[in-house]
Amino acid sequence: MNADQITPQEAARGALRAGLPLAGDRHEVVASTAGHVHSVIALLRELDFGETPPAMSYSAGPVHATGSDFTAEVSGTEGEDVDAAV
Repeated sequence: MNADQITPQEAARGALRAGLPLAGDRHEVVASTAGHVHSVIALLRELDFGETPPAMSYSAGPVHATGSDFTAEVSGTEGEDVDAAV
């Protein structure tokens, strides 16, 4: 068993601690799903975001794609048209 995976018994105990008792036939499925979620999170933790700013710093203003001839007209929040790369 992979160290990232939890046993069905651990899944049942964790669910019970969270106030979500599981039926016996759900322990295996929940453990498998939790193992998958843990592996995805582990992969995300390995990513190097470098100088990428947090999402809250994103500004939804006009966007012009570099090296692309295709832009789409979209309506802005107050009815003005802005160019957005598609």
